[in-house]
Amino acid sequence: MTRTIQHDHPASYRLTSDDVWRAVTKASFMILSYTTPDGAPRSCGVVYKVVGQRLYVATGAESWKARHISASGTVGVTVPVRRGGLLSLVMPIPPATISFHAAATVHPPDSPDVRPVLHELSSLLPEKERASAAVIEIVPEGVFVTYGIGVSLTQMRDPAAAQAHVPAVAGA
Repeated sequence: MTRTIQHDHPASYRLTSDDVWRAVTKASFMILSYTTPDGAPRSCGVVYKVVGQRLYVATGAESWKARHISASGTVGVTVPVRRGGLLSLVMPIPPATISFHAAATVHPPDSPDVRPVLHELSSLLPEKERASAAVIEIVPEGVFVTYGIGVSLTQMRDPAAAQAHVPAVAGA
């Protein structure tokens, strides 16, 4: 059974870890934040793939991302979740968000640690690039901090109703 932490608003929906993982799995774009070895903040938009309860990103083996993330081993992630359906085409509706801290491991090209999931990462890592691309494995830690997940568009206007803190590990 998945443990839940209610939104701060008593009448709101009880969001679960499984609900959040479903939203993370359906999305494919996130903002990945990290620091340089000198402590300067950096962030970039990346495409990712979920396998199990891990997120994977492909990048150049010698990229700044690979070097900086491997130096610290930690990242911050924000996944924007599009809301509003057709209504979003005519009105500016901000996305819902899922944010979390994570441990990150940069696997060098052809690492045996990512071989078991390479088939599932084929959309990120075409066959011809597997020999030269690093794979960043991201494991969420602590809690997902959500805004607008599991609530109506009108409830998104009320921060107390729209926010939730949910364990990052499903089934916890």
